[in-house]
Amino acid sequence: MDILRIENLSKVYGKGETAVKALDNVSFTVRKGEFTAIIGPSGSGKSTLLHLLGGVDRPTSGHVYVDNTDMYGLNETQLAIFRRRQIGLIYQFYNLIPILTVEENMTLPLLLDNHKVDEKHFSNLVSSLGLEKRLSHLPNQLSGGQQQRVSIGRALMSNPAIMLADEPTGNLDSKNSGEIIDLLKMFNKTLNQTLVVITHDERIALQADRVITIEDGKVANDEVIRP
Repeated sequence: MDILRIENLSKVYGKGETAVKALDNVSFTVRKGEFTAIIGPSGSGKSTLLHLLGGVDRPTSGHVYVDNTDMYGLNETQLAIFRRRQIGLIYQFYNLIPILTVEENMTLPLLLDNHKVDEKHFSNLVSSLGLEKRLSHLPNQLSGGQQQRVSIGRALMSNPAIMLADEPTGNLDSKNSGEIIDLLKMFNKTLNQTLVVITHDERIALQADRVITIEDGKVANDEVIRP
């Protein structure tokens, strides 16, 4: 079953002679439970692609379907709600709210939706992430690796259709990088959580089920590593 479907996706910045085509007619699908890595050189369009998959920016043309919903057929309010419920975003620099505790940062997406926290799911996530003794800490009281664990927990709180990670280890040392990727792989397998990772790190890409290479705004290669 395809949980993510991208059809003829293009993004152009500017107009006329100064127009820059960041994405050029990109199409591919991702199966539910698949771990897909998207790689490419700087300026290739992979970050633009992530923003469009995450509902952060709107395409010039084309469609992004997440669990059969055309994201860009939604208005801004509908899109914000859909993004919060169905897309778990993990950033290189964590994007935690500094005045909120670990527990508050993790549960924020549900509280914004006026949804009750599933205490069992929360407890299981906290245990898996090794954050049991950090729930009352603020982000500035945590290491980089711990902050990224909180970011992963926040992304998983609403059981999203897809989880998108933008260079999730780019701000971490090699030890923490390995631990974060191991956690993402674990959730991918144990929760059948669809995972799309944008990365420069070839070591991460080689652990994925599939690697899509973006060059000059187009899909240059799409290779299945683990069927």
